[in-house]
Amino acid sequence: MIETAIDYKTLYEETVQLHEKYVKESSLKIAAFQHELDNLKRLIFGSKNERFIPSGGTQSQLSLDMQADAVAQCSVVKAQKIEYVRNTTQITKEHPGRTKLPEHLERREIIIEPAAVTEGCKKIGEEITEELEYEPGKLFVNRYVRPKYIMAAGKGIIIAPMIDRPLPKAIVGPGLLAQIIIDKYVDHLPLYRQMERFKREGINIPYSTIGDWIKNGCTLIDPLNESLKKLIVQSNYLHADESPIKVLDKDKKGTTHRGYYWVYHNSIDGLVWFDYQEGRGRDGPVEVLKDFKGYLQTDGYAVYDFFKEEKEITVLHCMAHARRMFFEAKENDKAIAEYALEQIGLLYNIERKAKEQQLSPEQKGQLRQTEAVPVLASLGKWMKETYLKVLPKSAIGKALAYSIRRWTELMLYTTDGKLNIDNNPVENSIRALAIGRKNYLFAGSHEAAKRSAMLYSLMGTCKLHGINPFIWLRDVLQRINNHPINKIAELLPHNWELITKG
Repeated sequence: MIETAIDYKTLYEETVQLHEKYVKESSLKIAAFQHELDNLKRLIFGSKNERFIPSGGTQSQLSLDMQADAVAQCSVVKAQKIEYVRNTTQITKEHPGRTKLPEHLERREIIIEPAAVTEGCKKIGEEITEELEYEPGKLFVNRYVRPKYIMAAGKGIIIAPMIDRPLPKAIVGPGLLAQIIIDKYVDHLPLYRQMERFKREGINIPYSTIGDWIKNGCTLIDPLNESLKKLIVQSNYLHADESPIKVLDKDKKGTTHRGYYWVYHNSIDGLVWFDYQEGRGRDGPVEVLKDFKGYLQTDGYAVYDFFKEEKEITVLHCMAHARRMFFEAKENDKAIAEYALEQIGLLYNIERKAKEQQLSPEQKGQLRQTEAVPVLASLGKWMKETYLKVLPKSAIGKALAYSIRRWTELMLYTTDGKLNIDNNPVENSIRALAIGRKNYLFAGSHEAAKRSAMLYSLMGTCKLHGINPFIWLRDVLQRINNHPINKIAELLPHNWELITKG
């Protein structure tokens, strides 16, 4: 009987321990699920701005607590009441008026004469009002007529050779082909919507025909894509990121394949290159960057850790990703998250100062060493101490762990003024892809996804250099057939302006 009582007691204690363990684990899971739910709500309904501004324009309570010791050492010797009168000068700014319309726009002059008889009157001036108007783009037909002549004595026939056309076997001209591509890959207008617009003009163009035009046009400009890739690999500083795309796959009936665009951005020279891969493994970037030497800036995705072992590559990470983790952890531990956000905000203030003062890379590097490094050193130490006081699996624990593991790579940007504090340049390049993805939903095949990657690369590079992509693409389509292949880089957007002006 005694042994049975002891067994029941042991069983009871084990049950209680298991119950407590279960409750603890369940609480952590519930907190994690609640954190994910809050993030989803924020993504759908909330503000996308992650810049942190302390409430009331003051430092967070945690920051104030950390300074309490220093404040306590100060004593008030004498209080004085100071009164003064502030003289202010009110400056009234004149309204600048309407924005002047660009001079290059066509002016269609409409003269409105007064109803009264003006015979015998002397004109003393005129009132001019400009109105910005628009006419929808119109389709028209280029009708190439080549007269044929028979030579004297019937020795032969003379006829002018046909001019070179981008797609000689298709009815599409370079301007229309360029506009179809721009509409989809710059203005995010799916092909079926473009077809509806053509129908309003009385032109029915099958979807397959437009698809063939784009496919053949991409084949024509593919050498430009390869040339851009070479320039990207030759860079000594690249941002890298990846973004998913749904792709129709004949081997996956009833569903789509999840492919990825790997994006490489040279923020110094204004170049961006998209590479489509069927997966998110390291094979793609390893192949692309096998000859790369220099700085590679990435987020914390583990695939990029491979490059840390390469002697010729220095990997640095993105402060914006670290900030995002704390921004999302505010509901879990507001005081710790806001202190971290406040300190990271100081780092971004330094970057803002450098931009406003238009500092050179050397000057920016000196500013970072003087002002940013002390903040980073203090913040890194604080993170390690704070991590010991929180639950590792909590949102704030994960945010701290994310930064602590990558702190060396997060601080690397301070060693060279040409480096960025974050990976935002490449994320800005991906934005066009994200908007387009919402409109056309998926790529029709893996080959179509590769063609899209090429067009996003060239259109994105146009944007980085402020070049009108339609004018560039139309001109390149007309030139490329007769352009020397060994000088194909001259037609890349950043070089194209030089040859057109020259």
